[in-house]
Amino acid sequence: MTASARDLPASIADLLPRVHVLRLPMVTRFRGITEREVMLFEGPAGWAEFSPFLEYGPLESSRWLQAALEFAGLLPPESGQDRRLPGQARPGSTSAAPTPASTEPGSPTARTSVPVNATLPARPVAEVESILARFGAVGTVKAKVAENGIASLPEDLARLRELRRLRPDVDLRLDANAKYTLAEALEASEAFAGFGLQYFEQPVPGVEDLARLREELAARGLPVRLAADESIRKAEDPLRVAELGAAEVVIVKVQPLGGVAAARRIVAESGLPAVVSSALESSVGLAAGAQLAASLPVTAASREVLGEMPACGLGTARLFAEDVVADGLVPTDGRIPVTRIAPDPQRLTALDAGPGRSEWWLRRAQACWDVLRSPTE
Repeated sequence: MTASARDLPASIADLLPRVHVLRLPMVTRFRGITEREVMLFEGPAGWAEFSPFLEYGPLESSRWLQAALEFAGLLPPESGQDRRLPGQARPGSTSAAPTPASTEPGSPTARTSVPVNATLPARPVAEVESILARFGAVGTVKAKVAENGIASLPEDLARLRELRRLRPDVDLRLDANAKYTLAEALEASEAFAGFGLQYFEQPVPGVEDLARLREELAARGLPVRLAADESIRKAEDPLRVAELGAAEVVIVKVQPLGGVAAARRIVAESGLPAVVSSALESSVGLAAGAQLAASLPVTAASREVLGEMPACGLGTARLFAEDVVADGLVPTDGRIPVTRIAPDPQRLTALDAGPGRSEWWLRRAQACWDVLRSPTE
């Protein structure tokens, strides 16, 4: 049990006497869902969001709770860093989180906004134009592929051809969410290479296979860079990606990695260019991602791969039909502001998921809080 957790109530209901569980409808199916449930609460630093996906267990979800409590000012940054949890420091690590300032002359130390990419779900070709239109003028698009593994390849190629017809000059990122085998990832990479990719995110599940894929792509002369997402946020050792040379870019998300400070430390220790992405949060949760993105230094390596300022995957408020505020963190001219969000009281009422769901989320939060308070191994 960490000292800071030991000083706090054992009951999450005592620590968070007032929570709001909301059900946010989406404009299109994304990640297999059409509604997103989130739990919001307010602390000394402001509002925060706890929203692990419903299938995640207490151990994995505890990092999401730690991140939310830190952002609300209820826990100090990285209060649980002595625990061997996915996405947190390995035992014995003494590396501090990097400061926002870059070591390069002229790099910004504080930003008031960050660029974002559009997100194109795995939807029919006929919907591509209307989905992209919701994001306005952006310079980067991230397209989801492999919804049904390699069987989705014909539909994926048709969707990407339409995307390139509509937006021929955007930087294009693909995300397979680890849905391919190694052999399938090679087949898909050959098919996708002609679209001019900035990077291909997590084609295969394991770090070792990701490293093998990168070696094979180089051997075949395929110009496809690899990015690691699940291999960072779900791995026992998130730095193994860098150690094996398995990817050229890391994708970091605040809640899954345990907070802004923990994510910054992982980026610094990996030494790889980083892209901050969302975990499909409301604007309250996206605000933490924007804070992280604004604090990361711009390096020569990140400029080479991602341009002058990496576009973040934080424009996903556009995927919601209803958000917690009328004017949330939606892209304007391809950027979102770095700010905190306080939900609209009327929307807290209108989007309330009901007493049964509130009780379920409180039980879930309690199980996660028990993990954070438990003795370290």
